[in-house]
Amino acid sequence: MINPSANGWIDKFFIENNDNFIDFQGNTLSFYEDCRATGFIYGYVVCYQLQNQINTTKWSYDEVTKVGFLNTLFSVYCLEKNNGSKEEFIDLVYQFYKIIQPENLNFIKKLLPEGSLSYRLESIIDERIQTNSNTISKNFSHIITNALLFIDVLAFEHFLKNNTLPADYLKNIESDCIKIVSLALKIKEKKSKYDELLVKLFENSIRYTKFNSIENIELAEIKLIRYSSFMEKLYLLDIAQMALWSDEKLEPKEIDFLKQLSLDLELDASLLEKSSNEINNFITKYKEEIPFFNYSNPIKHFYDQANKNVTKLIIRNKDRLTKEIKESGELMQLLAKSTTKDLSKEEKKKVKKQILDICKTVPSLTIFLLPGGGLLLPILIKFIPQLLPSAFNENLEDS
Repeated sequence: MINPSANGWIDKFFIENNDNFIDFQGNTLSFYEDCRATGFIYGYVVCYQLQNQINTTKWSYDEVTKVGFLNTLFSVYCLEKNNGSKEEFIDLVYQFYKIIQPENLNFIKKLLPEGSLSYRLESIIDERIQTNSNTISKNFSHIITNALLFIDVLAFEHFLKNNTLPADYLKNIESDCIKIVSLALKIKEKKSKYDELLVKLFENSIRYTKFNSIENIELAEIKLIRYSSFMEKLYLLDIAQMALWSDEKLEPKEIDFLKQLSLDLELDASLLEKSSNEINNFITKYKEEIPFFNYSNPIKHFYDQANKNVTKLIIRNKDRLTKEIKESGELMQLLAKSTTKDLSKEEKKKVKKQILDICKTVPSLTIFLLPGGGLLLPILIKFIPQLLPSAFNENLEDS
């Protein structure tokens, strides 16, 4: 039996499932629709792309997701390589991540100097999955970050097709996903503060993009023409569907938006209808299990819990954090300025960058540097005035 938390689980997974993988015979649509049925597209894995399912009753959700991630990457590899092997797949995945996150790969290499590539891949997958352990509430955030995890799969497909990956590929597709989500929510007839907060959560769950604002953007401004992969197009459509599903009803304007998006992506109308039906069926079936839909106010619930946990973490590191902030001259100046007037976009970017640099020097605060850690950064920034001299707090009260 595989234990996805023990070293060697990847090799064991391939040994135990050698004859269990599905042959999609090069059919991308068949692969994608099967992947959609597993829940991986939606960030909530309920089964695997295997002929016979694995018993996961004793696994944590993070373990289920890790195996789902590996299985999906391998399925894409098999889709592109007719006569591939497990060894070549592991080598290619490792080379792929060496391109998109070289610093982390160097760290893993030093950590496991004698480890096989499969052992190193285990460490990479651990890092990619948003576990939310200890400091982050598991009630909400992973449904966002793991939905965007499929972007890694799309990038890996591009890498396999072209033997390379453009430097801006991940940034482009990630930012376009966020723009589409924002547009989808903005056309809702009945908006709530939680829809707006959902946009912020998506914005803060991004891994590759320094993304500031999506105000006043139009669908025509998004460069959808750059997406030539059938799978990319299907995923962008599904992302929009996910954003619009929250009230379980599509209004006429929402339907028109999806039709226009589908048209701009050059997808057949039947694919839009099938996407709508499948996401409705999936979420209706698993709604009680999916954290996103399991609370009346899931986003507020997440922020309340995360605020408590992160506040405790900051308090434990208060002295070290205060010292680092005081020693950062430009950051102190910007924070002082922020108490009397609004900072420009460029100044806000500087504050965020310098705070993240400080987090790198405090081991307990490296949580803010992990995938999904951006979700928590606003909580840290909000807490900072309490760490600074009283003059800062007085200015805040007067402003």
